[in-house]
Amino acid sequence: MANVNLPTPVALAAAAICVLGGYLLGVVAGPDIATRTTAVVASYDRDTSRLCLTGDGIEGQEGTVVDGVLCGTWRRTQGSDQVPREGDEFRFVSVSTSGSDASGPEGQSPATVIYGDVLR
Repeated sequence: MANVNLPTPVALAAAAICVLGGYLLGVVAGPDIATRTTAVVASYDRDTSRLCLTGDGIEGQEGTVVDGVLCGTWRRTQGSDQVPREGDEFRFVSVSTSGSDASGPEGQSPATVIYGDVLR
């Protein structure tokens, strides 16, 4: 058998189709992207890093919302020195983890971790 060579434009078009197909497959079948939203700080315990948020922004976020309040362990943005106070606007994203929340009741699962910072 003889070697068969594809013309360069055909090979480039086939490569582009493969890359585009992989991108579309990743977008459709890939993980959901967490969305940042804004809520109001209901309370914050500095000793346990337990943060509770309220407002319209908590709807649809990961974690358990009880009586209109989303509580979880706060993980701050690196380099941030602002501590949340009751009534502060707070931009965040929440993530439910499979472990127990150390600041909550024993055996509570899943734990909620809140990543974000105070808006000032």
